[in-house]
Amino acid sequence: MTIRDWPADERPREKLLGRGVGALSDAELLALFIGSGRRGRTAVDLGRDLLGAHAGLKGLLELDVRTMSSQPGIGPAKACRLQAALELGRRYLACDLRRPDALTHPSACADYLRARIAAFPYEVFACVFLDNRHRVIACEELFRGSIDGASVHPREVVRRCLAHNAAAVIFAHNHPSGVAEPSQADREITRHLRQALDLIEVRVLDHFVIGSGNALSLAERGWL
Repeated sequence: MTIRDWPADERPREKLLGRGVGALSDAELLALFIGSGRRGRTAVDLGRDLLGAHAGLKGLLELDVRTMSSQPGIGPAKACRLQAALELGRRYLACDLRRPDALTHPSACADYLRARIAAFPYEVFACVFLDNRHRVIACEELFRGSIDGASVHPREVVRRCLAHNAAAVIFAHNHPSGVAEPSQADREITRHLRQALDLIEVRVLDHFVIGSGNALSLAERGWL
């Protein structure tokens, strides 16, 4: 039996149109990207197989594009579409940071940074550059490291602040372990960065530590 043989209101595309995208399971959403099944397996079956092989949606979507391309039923074209969908989601979240009042809503900044760097299997240190009215100029990944840590160089942060003519910054880095609790080293590098940026009159507004599903603010802890 193929998906075309299913009742109309149970087919993923018709179900989405009739009941909304939230009515679809993870496997059904994947089926819309996969498009067609293989002999004896529908696209939904392939979606379930992929989710089972990678411990769910998060594990699957964290694959790099080459590894994703090698998965049964995907291939390069579908992997590219999935990666593009993920990037669209990140850019959608970034739109909230472009609003004039973005930093009156810290959760928007935390949500965007979590979507951008939480999934990496190694540490990534990112910086949001802001103007003197705390509007976002740019967001950049400045350093990448192993699962044990990233080497953060204050001189490079200073250089990028000057390049953007930034008046303030927000830092973020992920913990691949999934635990968002800041380490003593996290607090120390934040202190060193503040000292370096004080010399060029750039304010450090916050430093988010990103875990799996949550983001902890050093400013809220009173550590800035």
